[in-house]
Amino acid sequence: MYQSRHLLRALAGPSTSSRLLAVRSVTSAGQRRHYAESASTSTAPGDAVAKEEIVQTDEGWLWIDSVFPVRLGRWDLRAYAGYAREETLLQRLRSLLSKVKTHDFQVVAVEPHNKDGGVFVKFAFNAKDRDSALQSILDSLRECVHSHGGVPSWWGISTGEVWLVRGKPWREDLNRYASGIVKITFDGPDVPEEALYDLLRPYGTIIDIKPASPAPAGVLRSATVTFRNMRSATTTRNTVHAAKIPSSPSSQTVTTLRTSYQQPIAAHAVRDYITSHPKIFLPVLFFLLGTLTYTIFDPIRVLMVEGKMENWFDLKEFAIYKWIRANTVERFSFITTDSSVVSLASEGVWKERQDAENALEKYLTDLPTTICFVHGPQGSGKTRMLTELLQKSGRKAMVINVGELSKANSDMTLVSGLAIQTGYWPVFSFLNSVNNLIDLASVGVIGQKAGLSSSLTDQLKQILDVVGRGLARVNTSHHNQHEREVKQAQLKEVRVKEAAARQEQIEKGLWHDGRIDALCGNGVMSELGVGVEHFGEADADAPKPAPANDEVLNEKRGQMQSEEEKQEEEAKQKKQRAEDLQSSQSMPVVIIKNFESKGGGARKEELLNVLAQWAASIADGQVAHVIVVSDNRENVKRLARALPSKPLNQISLSDADNASAMSFVKQKLHDSGVDAKFTQQQMAYIDRLGGRASDLESLIHKVRSGLTVEEAVEDIVIRGVSELRKNAFGDDVEDAKNLPWSREQAWILMKQLSKQPQISYHEVLMDFPFKGDETPLRSMEHAELISIGTVNGRPSTIRPGKPVYKYVFERLVHDPTFQATQDIAFNEKVIASAEATVRACEDELLTLKDVDAGTASWWGSKRAVEMRANHLLRKMRAAQDKVEALERQNAQLKKVLAKAKA
Repeated sequence: MYQSRHLLRALAGPSTSSRLLAVRSVTSAGQRRHYAESASTSTAPGDAVAKEEIVQTDEGWLWIDSVFPVRLGRWDLRAYAGYAREETLLQRLRSLLSKVKTHDFQVVAVEPHNKDGGVFVKFAFNAKDRDSALQSILDSLRECVHSHGGVPSWWGISTGEVWLVRGKPWREDLNRYASGIVKITFDGPDVPEEALYDLLRPYGTIIDIKPASPAPAGVLRSATVTFRNMRSATTTRNTVHAAKIPSSPSSQTVTTLRTSYQQPIAAHAVRDYITSHPKIFLPVLFFLLGTLTYTIFDPIRVLMVEGKMENWFDLKEFAIYKWIRANTVERFSFITTDSSVVSLASEGVWKERQDAENALEKYLTDLPTTICFVHGPQGSGKTRMLTELLQKSGRKAMVINVGELSKANSDMTLVSGLAIQTGYWPVFSFLNSVNNLIDLASVGVIGQKAGLSSSLTDQLKQILDVVGRGLARVNTSHHNQHEREVKQAQLKEVRVKEAAARQEQIEKGLWHDGRIDALCGNGVMSELGVGVEHFGEADADAPKPAPANDEVLNEKRGQMQSEEEKQEEEAKQKKQRAEDLQSSQSMPVVIIKNFESKGGGARKEELLNVLAQWAASIADGQVAHVIVVSDNRENVKRLARALPSKPLNQISLSDADNASAMSFVKQKLHDSGVDAKFTQQQMAYIDRLGGRASDLESLIHKVRSGLTVEEAVEDIVIRGVSELRKNAFGDDVEDAKNLPWSREQAWILMKQLSKQPQISYHEVLMDFPFKGDETPLRSMEHAELISIGTVNGRPSTIRPGKPVYKYVFERLVHDPTFQATQDIAFNEKVIASAEATVRACEDELLTLKDVDAGTASWWGSKRAVEMRANHLLRKMRAAQDKVEALERQNAQLKKVLAKAKA
């Protein structure tokens, strides 16, 4: 046993000569011991000689490295290259090893271990002394391999070596991949570092050896050895596993070595670091995520915004779609173009609308320096006017509909809706909820928010900032395209001039094609062999004009030069104007519709504020023309705050006057083939609609359908009555409670507006049932029930929300049942208020009685009490008279209701 251990230590020696000497000494010692034992146990000399001559057959294992690629993980694709050449490599290796015949060496089996890049070779041999035979076989194998070009390799370059397996081969297929660190577990007493170094150094350079650390009872201790090369680690792992060595040179105890790989980073080292240092890791992670978003997603989003503006993803803009539609649907369709598409501001009709279109067209043909604010009542034709102008000019527009966005019931829906309208993609709106959870978790981990989540305002600003960059790219691309077109036009003009000059020279006989000289050898070509013959004025075919006086010639030349200079200056100015016009027309147009704060709550207020700031920034930066459309002029204040240094370009659309409305209806009916001659009664009915575009369009549609003017207007009024009764008073009492005004407030306004076209704002505000509260009036204005006129920026008058509403109010007021119901409810409120006044006066009179008793000796005090009492009595009398009158009126109204029920 001791000799075997000595042999192992000797084989691990640093030099080949020392290993050979050790093997020889051990072999001689073993032979002497063998002879002594044989002499002591044998009975005859012949038997001993027979035993000496017996040759034993034994087996061993070899490890040949670098045959296949060392697999570093599941993702390592080099392993498949090794699998493809496995059979060829094993055959070459078997044939190469079979050439060695030392000690009757014979290959028994070749077993590949692809994961570690090597091959186990089982061999048989005959030898009296196993240890010396193994060493001689190993030397012979290495000599044979090196003489034949080395170990066969998967990549054609031989770097492998043959090693003797000292333990037992373990061909496992676990998910344990090779590493430069080998963990050696001691099944027995610990092996010193010196012994480990002597044992493992022949396999390669060792960087570090970490000795065994203390371990709980029952757990084997282990040391880690770090090699410089992966090849050394794989060789150690496959040759030393299960090897038995003495724990020390003087010890008889044997330790079994168990080898395995240890990854450079432990399995949970990253996780432990993150949990231990969140204040360092989380900010770095968020910075990397932000950088990733900025460098990868934002350019994609800018490109998608540009694609939406240029209609890259619109199927209807593809040439193949247009061709198919033109040759199929449109060719066999019997649908004619609707004449209602004609502009509302046709020549001679609706002068106010024509002025508004001219103002808007002037804004679009100039460089933007401010925002264009288009406002007018609902149905006044704002959207139609914008659509016609954009179609006429061919401008690309991005439409942001605030009305649709205000219907969103969550921040995520609002962000997604804005992204869809602007072409912002990809959008990860759901991540904000996840980020909020991360912020809550980070508060518990690091004591503060991570800052990953963002508010609704920040999300909207981020989207609009990217959209602004996309619009800038559209502007730049259009401008570059315009410059290319201008250059092409200039080149075309130069070619035309050159062609004209050439034609003139041809007519005068001053030009010829120089290529003819190369063929015919005329002129200079015939004499020198090169060049083109020059033609001058003397070669002209036409007769020369008679010479004129020098003064006349100079005068003509001066006139011609001055005229040429004027023409050049005019051409430059014309070119500059054309370039400015083209530069402004190449800009995209942004239209923000329904820009009003009616409904939506705080979420809509944030959206409007962000849109106002963004619209001001892109208009001030001359990125795009911005048109904001609103039903109420009051919404201009938000835009004015966003752009305080420049006045807004306000365009107001109002209802047309009666003459313009009548001309408009006649023209539309005439275009439709309907007789447009109206009687005085019909004209009076049309006047009821005022100049509201939506009502006039509805009238024209009904007349086309076969109704008379009277029937059409009556139908519009009846429909208005039904809508107003629902919108102003609610379907029932519960529905009325949800309205921002009371039924009494709506009723008193309708009652007064049915008698006169407008009423005083402040008079209504101070009287019952408003009592100074402006909120119901503003709410009814936003609901289009009324319209509030202003003078010098302050409210002045109240008018119906639509011209036809005056007749709708009259119809409601003259409905006996509805009038009786509303008057009774209104009177009850007034009676309750008057009775409260009477009670208050009674209580104060009782107080004054006590005051009068306490100040009876003071004549002045008694006089003041008396005056106050008389005032309270008069106030009580007036309130009481009002109560009695209203109660009598209610009694009559109840009789009206009784008759209606009967």
